[in-house]
Amino acid sequence: MATFLYRLGRLAFRRRWFVALIWVAVLGAVGFGAATAPAAPDASNSMPGIESQKAFDLMEQRFPGAKADGASARVVFVAPDGQKVTASENKAAIEKFVSEAADGSQVAGAVSPFQAKAVSKDASTAYATVTYKVKADDLTDASKNSLKDAIKQAQGSDLTVEVGGTALATQPAAGGSAEAIGIAIAALVLVITFGSLAAAGLPLLTAVIGVGVSMAAIMALASALGLSSTTGTLASMLGLACGIDYAVFIVSRYREERAKGHAPQEAAGLAAGTAGSAVVFAGLTVVIALAGLSVVGVPMLTKMGLAAAGAVAVGVVIALTLVPALLGFWPNAVLARRARKSGEIKEAGEHNGGTRWARFVLRRPVPVLIAAVVGLGALAVPVMDLQLGMSGDEAKSTSTTERRAYDDLAKGFGPGFNGPLTIVVDAKGADDAKAAVATIEKKIGGTEGIVSVSAARFNQDGDTAVFSAVSAEAPTSEKTKDLVQTIRDDRPATEASTGAEFEVTGTTALNIDVAQKMQDALIPYLIVVVSLAILLLMIVFRSILVPIKAAVGFLLSVLAALGSVVAVFQWGWGADLLGVESTGPIMSMMPIFLVGIVFGLAMDYEVFLVARMREAYVHGDRPGQAIVTGFRYSARVVVAAALIMMAVFSGFIGAGESMIKMIGFGLAIAVLFDAFVVRMALVPAVLALLGKAAWWMPRWLDKILPKVDVEGEALSHQPSTTPAQPNPADLESARV
Repeated sequence: MATFLYRLGRLAFRRRWFVALIWVAVLGAVGFGAATAPAAPDASNSMPGIESQKAFDLMEQRFPGAKADGASARVVFVAPDGQKVTASENKAAIEKFVSEAADGSQVAGAVSPFQAKAVSKDASTAYATVTYKVKADDLTDASKNSLKDAIKQAQGSDLTVEVGGTALATQPAAGGSAEAIGIAIAALVLVITFGSLAAAGLPLLTAVIGVGVSMAAIMALASALGLSSTTGTLASMLGLACGIDYAVFIVSRYREERAKGHAPQEAAGLAAGTAGSAVVFAGLTVVIALAGLSVVGVPMLTKMGLAAAGAVAVGVVIALTLVPALLGFWPNAVLARRARKSGEIKEAGEHNGGTRWARFVLRRPVPVLIAAVVGLGALAVPVMDLQLGMSGDEAKSTSTTERRAYDDLAKGFGPGFNGPLTIVVDAKGADDAKAAVATIEKKIGGTEGIVSVSAARFNQDGDTAVFSAVSAEAPTSEKTKDLVQTIRDDRPATEASTGAEFEVTGTTALNIDVAQKMQDALIPYLIVVVSLAILLLMIVFRSILVPIKAAVGFLLSVLAALGSVVAVFQWGWGADLLGVESTGPIMSMMPIFLVGIVFGLAMDYEVFLVARMREAYVHGDRPGQAIVTGFRYSARVVVAAALIMMAVFSGFIGAGESMIKMIGFGLAIAVLFDAFVVRMALVPAVLALLGKAAWWMPRWLDKILPKVDVEGEALSHQPSTTPAQPNPADLESARV
């Protein structure tokens, strides 16, 4: 491995124009493909294997042509205090709105609240539903403007008018200006770390190129592979963060090899052979973790994971090829300013911050270990109160009309109105279908916690019926979850007495089922990913205890991060500081996301930091001294890499969408815990206590596992090249 990457690095340095042109051609090709490809499809909400999805599939089968995939708008009218929507002036304004909203080529229908009995008991609130023949993305500007004009006219009356639904739903950006600030912070960290604008700019440039290639490829393949427009969010997030980090490690090792007196081309080859090996295996752990999302069995999650894994793989290839090529164009520009001016390149000092911290931990391994474990354990406590679910309009900002419409409906019709349960009755096996449906309707309507049940609607064959049941509690309430479970638990007796079968679905039940599916998949996913990663780390480090220690440290950091997410987004601690409008259940996919992504990133730091310790140990250092050597060369760069990732992820906290905000916060806080507590404190403390045992492996296992030479031991047997300190004239020209 090391020898191959060494040769690849030298080749890329020597054939820099060829390598650069290849990447320009790749970027142009995928860019052209993205520009000419059909539009990405809407995100699929299909969740195979759960009751809610089975009920939806049955509805589509038994009610042909009634698939509810068209855009809709639910316009809510609230009368002024002391008035009613049924008052003549208010009623006339609402009827006028319905009449105007129904006029349009794409409109399927507009239903008056007075005809649909969509008026609250106290007559303070009413809503009208406008449905369209096409999806929200296919609505023309004329259709949207027509609806907006009708709403604006209705707002001219004394009524308060808000609108929910998909027709005019706002589409929040992923990160916006906050994401740009995150990239700016990453650039500042690089400048401070390297003391060179070129060294700081090169990782940013290559990472942006990598993300550009990845995103263009996703857009080009979106239609063919069924990728949605949201698939690229995770890919861009991880592609940018990992791409910067991988380039940083190559550039850092290049500068180190130059400090040892190697010529630029040789330094590029050695950097690719040593740090590049760590990049390959760090990237592999991330790819394994992301590709492992496919075991969950959720198509959307599988596609997002594979797309992000592809983006990380592109970042690895760019770090191994384009970075050495760019170093070939400006071999001295990435050196520190002092080195370029003086012509002397110094190695990392023996008494830098990394070595001082490592020696501190070596002197006090037990207190450091206890403090790290207790601190992370305390932060993980909120996980015990974790409630999973999916947020809707209630999680949006109160500045949006969707959120205000949600609140008005909850106030006027009850908290459960925004998420009614849909009951699908299959009465094919019943002697009297209508009587069976009526019995089921009465049984569910009499269940404690149900406040109302709608009239059943039969299909054309009369063997299937659908009706709604409204809970007394909010859709995301734990009581609503218990209510759904109660209805399902009581089902066998009802089905036995009627001969008909029924299933509970609807958005609320779907969210409950998805949350349970995610919870059930978490342990198998952990087992698969952690097992594969431990095997990979055993190959890299030729050790049993080091990979196990890495996995345990990861579990501590991810639990602490998930506990922090619960504290902020569910309990509301510091929610205002992050712009969180409302608290509630944690997104169902969040634990899986956090486990998969953070595991990959945690192994990044493990490989980069411990690989350097292993390299020192293999070359003769004592166990304690190997820890100090690893920190001497890697601590500063690992800290910089962690700060960069935190900056990039924190940029997504500025997103308007609650899901992206939660993911950004969770990833940023997880990197904080893993890099600064686990890798910088727990890892050296455990290795100090283990001593030589940390690097022990049974001989029989050592023979079975393939040799990959991450330490670059084989490079010491390469034909030596003449060391070359930089020519002052070359350094002077590099500044121009």
